[in-house]
Amino acid sequence: MHDHAYDQLHYRTPELQHRYGPEVHILAEPLALTQLARLCAKGTYQPQINQLVVALYWQLLRTVVNAEFPRRASATPTRMIDSTPHAVAHGETIDPEVRAVTVNIARAGTLPSQITYDFLNTILDPRLVRQDHFVMARVLDAAERVIGSAISGSKIGGDVDDALLLFPDPMGATGGSIVKALDTYQNGVMGTPRKVIAVHLIVTPEYLKRVSTAHPGTVIYALRLDRGLSPADVFDTVPGTHWDRERGLDDRQYIVPGGGGFGEIMNNAYV
Repeated sequence: MHDHAYDQLHYRTPELQHRYGPEVHILAEPLALTQLARLCAKGTYQPQINQLVVALYWQLLRTVVNAEFPRRASATPTRMIDSTPHAVAHGETIDPEVRAVTVNIARAGTLPSQITYDFLNTILDPRLVRQDHFVMARVLDAAERVIGSAISGSKIGGDVDDALLLFPDPMGATGGSIVKALDTYQNGVMGTPRKVIAVHLIVTPEYLKRVSTAHPGTVIYALRLDRGLSPADVFDTVPGTHWDRERGLDDRQYIVPGGGGFGEIMNNAYV
């Protein structure tokens, strides 16, 4: 006999209402939005930048694990077990026997992916957790417009069959980098992931459209949606209502309001 109060947990994420589809989750958390605003502010510099990135990804990852990772029934004897046979905590917990792969898309994704890797190692069996790496850069035309992404190097440590495949990259701007990486896994790596989860601080409507079109079923989490260059009347509508008219990228493919180039500010390297 045991207490059944924790047998089935119904976790609900605080989300912004939108019409981008059920795979898109734009969180509505005042604390996270406060810290994100500070991160993106013009007067914020290192070391506060990376400190805030760490804090925000810990919050994001807690949400993703709670909402998306498989669970199992557990029974854990506590330190009181020597005093009474009733000292067993029963309930639904995260299943540690699941494979997970986090993907570092350098440079902005390097720190978030390392945070994700370390975080998952505290929850899952570390022997089932892996980190892969891509060195990737935007391809620009003569007018400095982004026309694609190019992979200059990668290190993929094996197959992704039945694994949770995570892409923790701060800015979901054009979607070019994640689509390129997903194409690589789809075409060159053995196995089918259990689930693909993209984890971002900020996304644009353009990003959501490109990723959901190129790789349907990709689960997307973000702390904020930026559509700051949309027509004025769009701002009074539920996000996604006029998806084709929403705009979050300027002519150089930077996010507005955004926070600048995170690859640059996180590494203090403006080239």
